[in-house]
Amino acid sequence: MTWDWSAVADFMPRFWEGVLVTLQILVLGSLLSFTLGLVWALGLRSGSRFVRWPVGLVTEFVRNTPLLVQLFFLFFVLPEWGVQFSALTTGTIAIGLHYSTYTAQVYRAGIDAVPAGQWEAATALSLPAHRTWSAVILPQAVRRIAPALGNYVIAMLKDTPLLAGISVLEMLQQSRLESAATFQYTEPLTVVGIAFILIAYPASLLVRTLERRLAR
Repeated sequence: MTWDWSAVADFMPRFWEGVLVTLQILVLGSLLSFTLGLVWALGLRSGSRFVRWPVGLVTEFVRNTPLLVQLFFLFFVLPEWGVQFSALTTGTIAIGLHYSTYTAQVYRAGIDAVPAGQWEAATALSLPAHRTWSAVILPQAVRRIAPALGNYVIAMLKDTPLLAGISVLEMLQQSRLESAATFQYTEPLTVVGIAFILIAYPASLLVRTLERRLAR
C-alpha cells in the first residue's frame, strides 16, 4: 500500500470544515464548562443543604456517567419530551455540561486554597458578598487553577470525536464520510490524527508554561 497524496488533497475541503466545527465546539464547550463549573462550585459551598445536596447529586451523576450516554440522552430522549436541538448544539451542551462537573472541583480546590486572611480582610472592610467574590476571592482562585482548567480544555478536544456518534461534522466524522465515499481510510484518518496532535501538543506546552509562570 502506498500513500495517496491525491486522496489527501480531495479530503482537504471536508477536513477544514471539520476543523472549524471542532474548534467551535471546543471554544463554546469550554466557556460553558467554565461558567457552569463555577455555578456548581458555589452551589457546593452553599450554607443551605437544600442547595448543596441537589447540586452535589447532579454533579456526581453527570461526572460518573459516560459522556457518550449523555450525548445519546440529550439527542434521542429529549426530543420525545418536546426539547430538540441541532446535533452541533446538543454536542456542545453535552461536552460543556460533562466537563463542568470536573471544573467545579477545580474551582472548589482553588477557592479553598485562598488564605483565610483574605476572607477576614474582606469582612473587616465590610465588602458586600459579590464584591468579596469578584475582587478578592475569584481572582486569586483562578490564578491558582488556570493550568488545571487548561488541561480540561485539552481533554475536551480529545473527546470531540465522540460527537460523531450523533452525526456532528467534526474532524473524525468528516474523515468517515470521506472514507465512505472513496473507500480510502488511511489518508483521511491519518490527517485527522496528525491534526489532533498539532492542536493538542502546543496547547499542552502552553499549559505547562502557564503553570511554571504562575508558580513563581
